Amino acid sequence: MEEHLAIGLIGLAALIALIAIRVPIAYSMILVGGIGVTVLNGPAIFLSQLKNLAYAQFSIYDLSVVPMFVLMGNLATHAGLSRNLFRAANAWLGWMRGGVAMSAIAACAGFGAVCGSSLATASTMGQVALPELRRYRYKPSLATGTLAAGGVLGILIPPSVVLVVYAIIVEANIVTMFMAAFVPGLIAVLFFLVTIAIYVRLRPETGPPGDRVSRREFVEATSGVAPVLLIFGLVIGGIYFGFFNPTPAAAVGVFLVAAYGMLRGAIRLREMRAALLDTAGTTGMIFLILLGAEMLKIFMARGGVPQAAAEMMATSGLSPMVILVLLLLALIVLGCLMDSLSMILLAIPFFWPVISGLDFGLGPEELKIWFGILALIVVELGLITPPVGMNVFVINSLARDVPMSETFIGVIPFFLSEMVRVTLLVAFPSLTLFLPRLLAG
Repeated sequence: MEEHLAIGLIGLAALIALIAIRVPIAYSMILVGGIGVTVLNGPAIFLSQLKNLAYAQFSIYDLSVVPMFVLMGNLATHAGLSRNLFRAANAWLGWMRGGVAMSAIAACAGFGAVCGSSLATASTMGQVALPELRRYRYKPSLATGTLAAGGVLGILIPPSVVLVVYAIIVEANIVTMFMAAFVPGLIAVLFFLVTIAIYVRLRPETGPPGDRVSRREFVEATSGVAPVLLIFGLVIGGIYFGFFNPTPAAAVGVFLVAAYGMLRGAIRLREMRAALLDTAGTTGMIFLILLGAEMLKIFMARGGVPQAAAEMMATSGLSPMVILVLLLLALIVLGCLMDSLSMILLAIPFFWPVISGLDFGLGPEELKIWFGILALIVVELGLITPPVGMNVFVINSLARDVPMSETFIGVIPFFLSEMVRVTLLVAFPSLTLFLPRLLAG
């Protein structure tokens, strides 16, 4: 058994080394998992698993929601929903000091509700909001930092592809996970708005007020978000209140977004083809990572690494809350080195056995929900922290005249705001579990 554990630890070190030299995470996990199972149990076992593993993994019905939500996000990008969202938010908030930046945050939250991807939210809203922030002479660090931070809202506010994947890994209910994400998502939006308000009050020159719009423009802009509210209400409301499961809900969302884009003339055959191709590429990448993660999980389980980690933590003498904080800090560090989906797939099979063996005064299902939301939030932090900070790279590609260091400086206030939110959610699990308990009751 100790020999198997040693092989498992060597495999884990090899995986980290492969990721460090920029081997794609899916290939790294497949390579390490395949070689590891071969070393432990022989090539016949590995080939037998490989024959059945892909079908067993990809035939999971819940996974069918992934391409649907990805397609909905791609279609929303082409349909011009982002522009309507920003225009409406700017009509409500733009007149205040820092209001254009606040409008960008509100629009990011709205777009995340129909997109589910942080990178897509950052990229799309960056193209819409960045020209306006430049027009009102916002300091570059605040402008780009706001958009990079606003993009992370796409990963938590339902629907979220990463949240679906987490639910599948720990065998949690996807609908319940979506319910639990709603209140922490709203808290994030509120905290980001307050962060901007405090920042521009301390440094007024960084975020001058925008122009007040006329009553007619205000009504037009506000009515322009009605399609977004309708789509969100039907998709997420339908899931929450049990009218349909996540996959049919996503299909409804795809139909509504596509119909809206076609009626506006924004989605034609070329845009539909581009959305489908982007969806196929993204879904293929996600599924390949899922296959690699499953192969790695089998190898690590046979090597006894997750079990050893759980036993070590249980006998460490540390309190459950201290262990939780240490794991969350580890997730933040991992999030700085790889994308959010890869990190969830790599870390959760190791961390969940540790957490599930600790007593936080919650039942097994509520513990899955609470830890999942916390894990997803610290995944968000990895998207805006160096050296990777994927959202920062996305925004920097749109604002090439702004040094990347300026953008990283700009996200610091939002990073601190997120740390306050994590602290609140750790200290008060009921903030996460309130809505699932309410709707279950």
